[in-house]
Amino acid sequence: MKFEIKHRFNGSVLFSLETESLKICVQAAVKSNANLRDAELSGADLSGANLRDADLSGADLSGANLRDADLRDADL
Repeated sequence: MKFEIKHRFNGSVLFSLETESLKICVQAAVKSNANLRDAELSGADLSGANLRDADLSGADLSGANLRDADLRDADL
């Protein structure tokens, strides 16, 4: 399945990937240093995700599950 991470204000695609889950897609985006500023991630299940060093400034994380996610040095 193709997952897309979109900009929360203009809907442009920030990152996309054929994978099994949005969490894997987000982790791949972080690993590749994709610009995820202002990403629409509301309600996403990111539990246990490696988001270390991610730039998620301005991202909509309302209702997202970040339990046990690695957020060290992440810009929120």
